[in-house]
Amino acid sequence: MIIAAATPRGESATAMEPRKRQTVVTPFPGTEAGGKAVLPPSARGFAARLIRWHQRHGRHDLPWQNTKDSYRVWLSEIMLQQTQVATVIPYYLRFLERFPRLADLAAAPVAEVMALWSGLGYYARARNLHACAQAVMNQHGGKFPRDPHVIAELPGIGRSTANSIATFCFGAQAPILDGNVKRVLCRAFGIEGFPASSAVDKRLWALAAQLMPQRQGAIYNQAQMDLGAMVCTRTRPRCEACPLHDICVARAGGRTAELPTPKPRREIPLRHANLLVLRDGARVLLETRPPSGIWGGLLSLPELPPGADAAAWAEQHFGCRVLAVSPAPTLVHGFSHFRLHIAPLLLRVRPLHSVMEPGRQWLDLAATAAAALPAPIRTILADVHRSGNKPLLSRKR
Repeated sequence: MIIAAATPRGESATAMEPRKRQTVVTPFPGTEAGGKAVLPPSARGFAARLIRWHQRHGRHDLPWQNTKDSYRVWLSEIMLQQTQVATVIPYYLRFLERFPRLADLAAAPVAEVMALWSGLGYYARARNLHACAQAVMNQHGGKFPRDPHVIAELPGIGRSTANSIATFCFGAQAPILDGNVKRVLCRAFGIEGFPASSAVDKRLWALAAQLMPQRQGAIYNQAQMDLGAMVCTRTRPRCEACPLHDICVARAGGRTAELPTPKPRREIPLRHANLLVLRDGARVLLETRPPSGIWGGLLSLPELPPGADAAAWAEQHFGCRVLAVSPAPTLVHGFSHFRLHIAPLLLRVRPLHSVMEPGRQWLDLAATAAAALPAPIRTILADVHRSGNKPLLSRKR
């Protein structure tokens, strides 16, 4: 198959409160033997600054805030991984409407979970979400464990997410290290190197642990995320509104555009796929993707192997008589490690028998809007549905 496997919370903040003194800006030197962070003098009061700032300028009314319900907090944490808050909110609310309790999510068919997740991307999160709900029901009596180390053993939950759940729900004083927090720490303490690399990640965890206050951990962790999303943004950071303005190494050295160190650049390959839109009147043939890999578990269009004849392939593998073949508009879809050039072929067909192989189904085009489809497949089928029996026009780029 050609198609193979492959947190931001942005709003605005008002100006920071005035400061009474200046602190000497010193880069973060590293760690001692044993992994303990060596902190510069500017780190004193770091947590207190953020907590004070959050009380006045942080976010306090997001749908998953003001609750210690571990199910709701966990659901938001998974959805917010690599996804903007504005995108997550409607999905979060729809999930809670359909699955108000963790038990409801665990009991649902995975296909229904995938359908609700469709369009949110990074679909392994949805599969792990369902698996995690079942694990909590089967292994922990339907309640999330309180120990962050035990939480981290659940499907789809890493160290930072586990610590976040334990902090917000169970009063733990555990550091977190999502993308926003990494950006704040790298800039404030002048930490060089790509944050996801093993050595830098270890340094950041050591620093995060040392900075963690002994109380108000939930407020402090939320403050770090809010600061990274609202003020210390990836581009055009609002340094004048930052509570760390006078101790930030990156600001002092004019290096906010350089830190965090970006991922080493490499050429993103372009792959090609010919997908078949087998249409029988108002119906279209869809296949369930394998459970792992790109679009795992979602419905998709059959893929035509390179060099194969579309009509002959459809008749041989799908038991259809092909009445007409026409090209449809192409599109390019980006994944994290490659771009996929999709060239659909529209085939008007007549099925020769009613028995379908497992994993295949005929679905009415009007029903595809609610089906568990990847975003580009949804786009293709929406074009087909709108066109009726007319030829598909080229899509404007």
